[in-house]
Amino acid sequence: MRGPGVRKVATVFGGAGFIGRYVVQRLAQRDYVVRVGTRDPAGARFLSTQGRVGQIVPLAADIRDEAAVARAVAEAELVVNLVGILFERRAGDFARLHVEAAGRVARLAAAAGVARLVHISALGADPRSGSLYARTKGEGEAAVRAAFPGATLLRPSLVFGPEDALFNRFGAMAQWLPVMPVIRGGTRFQPVYVGDVADAVAAAAEREDAVGRTYELGGPRVMTMRELLRFVLETTRRRRPLVEVPDWLARLQAWFGEWLPNPPLTRDQLLLLGKDNVVAEGAPGLRELGIAEPKAVEAVVPGYLARFRPGGQRADVAPAS
Repeated sequence: MRGPGVRKVATVFGGAGFIGRYVVQRLAQRDYVVRVGTRDPAGARFLSTQGRVGQIVPLAADIRDEAAVARAVAEAELVVNLVGILFERRAGDFARLHVEAAGRVARLAAAAGVARLVHISALGADPRSGSLYARTKGEGEAAVRAAFPGATLLRPSLVFGPEDALFNRFGAMAQWLPVMPVIRGGTRFQPVYVGDVADAVAAAAEREDAVGRTYELGGPRVMTMRELLRFVLETTRRRRPLVEVPDWLARLQAWFGEWLPNPPLTRDQLLLLGKDNVVAEGAPGLRELGIAEPKAVEAVVPGYLARFRPGGQRADVAPAS
């Protein structure tokens, strides 16, 4: 129990990332003092404008460092782990971050007497998956559960928002490529707004019925990959033919792409694209966390894809009379 005048402390690992900045904002609004555990505290200083002076504190804490994690979670009431990667720069990175680091945070949070732990996983997490990403996400969930049984696990589908690497990448492709390549266009997704994911984290941190539960987070609309690309073309007002990429060519592109510092596609991601990424029927989700009306792609994405239209952001602005 907190005494009079004692403020709530939350530690957020990955708080300077795409989803993290929204989570930090939501927790600051709920009067938490937020420690942002990061390898680059200077790069997280921009978050301080989301709260009062001294309320948001970037903290040097590499999630792979036992002592640093222990310091970061000490005396915290809430710990949120958002750390995850989409591809490996070195072999074993998925296991080190998704499994070992996730288990470390959960174990040290439990040892520190932390009341609540919220762990961000991914829709499709499965220790039996053929994808290394999905398999390590599933193994990470098991490690978290073993160390902190009351942890709340959140599994979002594709997350969209102004800073995303999803629609922004497709918008850039529509701007510069003569055609839009379609890889496994029939695969279904359920894109979820980053602000709704952040609201889900905040709700999971405080609702008693969220303790020990797993939630699957998806938006109000299921879209195939082909529909996502067509939506981007319509939104950016670009006329580009949608061209199906055969699997053999996609595998070849993925193999070559893995040699790049920031690969557009990897062979592991190609495996993920072979399976639908939608909320399972009957699975607890946003509604059970009190988010009854999640934002749709159509309500948010056009605002930040406008810069990819011919003429850019001002394309719709009438000239001054």
